[in-house]
Amino acid sequence: MNRKCERLPLPAMAVLRGLCSATLSAAEFDGSKPLLCATIDAHACDAGETCLRALPSELGAPQFLRIDFAKKTVTGPQHTTPIRFMQTDEKQILLQGTEFTFAWTIVLDTVDGTIGVTLVNRENALVLFGACTAM
Repeated sequence: MNRKCERLPLPAMAVLRGLCSATLSAAEFDGSKPLLCATIDAHACDAGETCLRALPSELGAPQFLRIDFAKKTVTGPQHTTPIRFMQTDEKQILLQGTEFTFAWTIVLDTVDGTIGVTLVNRENALVLFGACTAM
């Protein structure tokens, strides 16, 4: 099993096990197709405090995101925000932008479609983990 999957909490591991062990086409996650991504695990952090781990919906984070590389947008249930920076290499695609008072980063694993997401401002941070599928 992929090392990333071994670090996941048990519920997320069960959900992602098939994704991590499946053989996927590299074209699925190379930025050529729009993606639907589900957030699975979330951590809310404030300076000087222990981070709170919860489901994304419990922290006000979107459960689903759509990434459209052609339009350079990320869309949640209430907002669409432009991708302001994108960098691609053989193992990941890095996306960055801003929304309201937050800067955000999404890192997509081009092999298995898993994502790490951060939303940060001067007071706190939200870290999300999830997985994507091509639309």
